[in-house]
Amino acid sequence: MMAPNENRIDMQPITEMVDKVQEKIRQVIVGQEGMVEFLLAGLLADGHILIEGVPGVAKTLTAKLVAKLMEAKFSRLQFTPDLMPSDVIGTNIFNPQTASFQFKPGPIFANLVLIDEINRAPAKTQAALFEVMEEKQITVDGQTHIMKPPFMVIATQNPIEHEGTYRLPEAQLDRFLMKITVGYPSMQEEVKILEMHHEHTMTEVLQQMESVVSMDVLANARNLVRKIHVEHKLLEFIARITWETRNDRSLYLGASPRASIALLQVAKALSVLSGRDFVIPEDILRAVPAVLRHRISLTPEKEMEGLTSDDVLKEIVARMEIPR
Repeated sequence: MMAPNENRIDMQPITEMVDKVQEKIRQVIVGQEGMVEFLLAGLLADGHILIEGVPGVAKTLTAKLVAKLMEAKFSRLQFTPDLMPSDVIGTNIFNPQTASFQFKPGPIFANLVLIDEINRAPAKTQAALFEVMEEKQITVDGQTHIMKPPFMVIATQNPIEHEGTYRLPEAQLDRFLMKITVGYPSMQEEVKILEMHHEHTMTEVLQQMESVVSMDVLANARNLVRKIHVEHKLLEFIARITWETRNDRSLYLGASPRASIALLQVAKALSVLSGRDFVIPEDILRAVPAVLRHRISLTPEKEMEGLTSDDVLKEIVARMEIPR
């Protein structure tokens, strides 16, 4: 399966950018190749990322490192139960000198925003993210404020601890391009982590890191991703996958058309990370769990049986014919 010769894209600039970023990340992060790959795919596909994993598996560190490697304005938000919407998006403040209200932007006004433990804020604060994550703008007191591109939210959450947390609404989950699950490192990887921490602290390493991706290079890379060749039968394959989730008896909530679009975007980004200017079925299959796991809901019976969203997605894909 190859793209037509007349539509071939020069992949060298984007390949060089990806290689530089991956080289820098390997200097700090041991293992977790899947998380790093999907973070880069989200960056190229211009989407928001939710990272879920137990404490101490480098979720926040990886997100901060990606931000450090970009020439972008970075902002970090620690979500807590007492956080108010105005603490995130900003508020109008009265200026006595001009006898008028002036808008003071909140920390969400940045290029890359890291939200740590997003499920610790109450529903009204989480709802404050709906507009900005979907439309990349904030409306306060009837006044609309446009976010400067690029704008990307990387959020983390702990799936184990439930006390003092609030479940993310389905509408907000759907605004994340992908949900990445992070596990423990292997024994050999953990030894390497200990060797690294024995020599330097991560704070020192991050301080020494310099950006390798300019805003112009990132914008150009995203434009190239949009031009990646996708055969029509693969578009049908994507639509069939999401359609099957809406008709599976194990699910009471299937994936929406937004999920199909996300699956296409991530598949194109993964093809670029593999050095190709065309999508193959494996790109789509690789993207399915990360793109769909947070957009579907199991029936109570299947949850009691111990099934997970990933299990059902694996069953759905297994009974489908892969286009060649």
